[in-house]
Amino acid sequence: MTKTGDLDPHAQPPPHLRVLFKRWRTASVEDIHANNDLEIIDSLLIADDERLFPSISSVQRQSFMIHAFQPFLHNDELPDNAQKSQFFELKELPGLVIAPSVLSVPVQAVLLDKLFHRDCSNPQHNNNLTPFYDVPYQSLPKDAKHQPLSLFSINQNTQLQPKDPVLHKPLTIKQVLDKKLRWITLGGQYDWTNKQYPAEEPLDFPEDIATFITNVFPEIEPQAAILNLYSPGDTLSLHRDVSEDCDQPLVSISMGCDALFLVANEDGSKHAVIRIRSGDAVLMSGRSRYAWHAVPKVLANTCPPDLRNWPAYPESNQARFKQWTGWLTNKRINLNVRQMRTRT
Repeated sequence: MTKTGDLDPHAQPPPHLRVLFKRWRTASVEDIHANNDLEIIDSLLIADDERLFPSISSVQRQSFMIHAFQPFLHNDELPDNAQKSQFFELKELPGLVIAPSVLSVPVQAVLLDKLFHRDCSNPQHNNNLTPFYDVPYQSLPKDAKHQPLSLFSINQNTQLQPKDPVLHKPLTIKQVLDKKLRWITLGGQYDWTNKQYPAEEPLDFPEDIATFITNVFPEIEPQAAILNLYSPGDTLSLHRDVSEDCDQPLVSISMGCDALFLVANEDGSKHAVIRIRSGDAVLMSGRSRYAWHAVPKVLANTCPPDLRNWPAYPESNQARFKQWTGWLTNKRINLNVRQMRTRT
């Protein structure tokens, strides 16, 4: 199997994959929903798709599900699928595992709470705006006891001031959270320009989220993550994740709107287009660890009904975040988790 040091993070994808990316980026929503030629693998119908087979690890993973979900729930009720989640592997892309609906809506809501109200409010976690704007981490209001700091707690009309007013205009909190905030890094802070991680010891990865990930996917020790925010019309270009110093798998968790996930082997001779839905997880391991992948399309108005009102969902959050009701209706949130290096 190819090792991470053998691959160039700046390499360009094969030309025919770029053609495929453009095709799906410009595909009509009607054609995608119809899927008349069945070219798209739909995670909702994955159990009956002959292009996949049940992963041999499903039984082992199911035994860990209670331990994974329990810390994320506010009560003792586990989701119905806590021990029924299935994992499927693509025949033509060995090591690419899909776990449809592995996160119930309540679990997704709690994960979103932790990511946005706690981790994204940590000034040590960089985002795409921090080089250019004074993000008001320290002035965020503290509500009732145990209420975390959150950008969603600030009035929507509050402005973020640019560090250089000549280059950038002020942004309101509403503009930031509706469109301008595109990514946040957790744990090891990735350098997007040089495509590398810092040599020094990384920031601690959020412990409860790391435990959750490891209970579902014990192959990985979460050390770094990129939280991506998409709106319909946004894309993620073809790339390979090759900056890590070890060959441990990648884990991707999706919440909110559906998206098309284009993935191909190293030379692009085999590919798949997968419709990823809210609550799905993808594991890229083995021969698929360094697969080319992209998100050419985010599908509007496909967020699960209950989750659309997050952060004003569940009911206990309605009073605090009423001004943001419906925020997730046309958002896709993706948490991409990786292990940077092997512990010595």
